[in-house]
Amino acid sequence: MHVRPIDPATATVTIKFHLEDPDGLTGKGQADVTVVAHRGMNILEAAMASGIDIEHACGGVCACSTCHVYLERGAGDVSEASEAEEDRVEEAPGLQRNSRLGCQCVLNGDGPIEVRVPAWNRNAVKEGH
Repeated sequence: MHVRPIDPATATVTIKFHLEDPDGLTGKGQADVTVVAHRGMNILEAAMASGIDIEHACGGVCACSTCHVYLERGAGDVSEASEAEEDRVEEAPGLQRNSRLGCQCVLNGDGPIEVRVPAWNRNAVKEGH
């Protein structure tokens, strides 16, 4: 998956990631990470561009449910779930009312947005290595 870098000079969407396994997702012990991303990016892209390695087995094309996250705040600042996303997210472990696929949550507002990344969701094999 190609991830475009975030230009801090033009990024406007604030996202706070709550990481249940910060060491597994970032290699650091920081449980809460706040980033500023661009409108038009999705949550998975914003996370990956910020060093948060959320699993995404299908490469972010809505063909699996490995980038499953919990959208805790800011539902009005991301795209609505499509039927395809709803079908895929039903396959995810730990399904909740606020379950979303990070690859399908497109940033379309300024936030703030809060996302919880479950402990079981970590990229065991880092891309680009």
